[in-house]
Amino acid sequence: MLNRCEWCLRDGLYLKYHDQEWGVPVHDEQKLFEFLILEGAQAGLSWLTVLRKREAYHEAYDGFDLQKVARYGPNKILELINNKGIIRNRLKIEAAVKNAQAFLSVQEKMGSFDQYIWNFIDGLTIQNKYETLKELPAETEISRIISKDMKKRGFLFVGPTIIYAHMQATGMVNDHLINCYRYSELGGTV
Repeated sequence: MLNRCEWCLRDGLYLKYHDQEWGVPVHDEQKLFEFLILEGAQAGLSWLTVLRKREAYHEAYDGFDLQKVARYGPNKILELINNKGIIRNRLKIEAAVKNAQAFLSVQEKMGSFDQYIWNFIDGLTIQNKYETLKELPAETEISRIISKDMKKRGFLFVGPTIIYAHMQATGMVNDHLINCYRYSELGGTV
């Protein structure tokens, strides 16, 4: 039996996400955008709630097509507010549109969002060494710096806690516990 981070053991969806995605470095623009939208949608809720709605989000947000989402107008926003498959919070939905626009702006100015976001950590995953879930921070100094910069660029729902969750999800940090089999698979050394 493989040792895993305790948080993923209570649900099969969590387990699959933990084993296949969480902490894996992401450099795909569309996937980075997807996680940005999903992390923003999570604010105040559990990640499991968002994971259960992920497919509905994928469909509702046109496969997280940046160009399309950036052009969503009042009619599409109303359609999303009425979509029972996603979290129907007007502010979060409007933020997704603004974030698509800001994401495109970053791509235009810096070549890619991937280059922009990973540059904060010199392109290398931060390898943490946590033994228990209690040690995992909700935010860090680097997530505060990224959050502040993103807000200046027009992003919404990008507080330091959301950004840290985004960093964990996209492999900018390896926060698997050191006794988890994924820790060493993702470059961690004890």
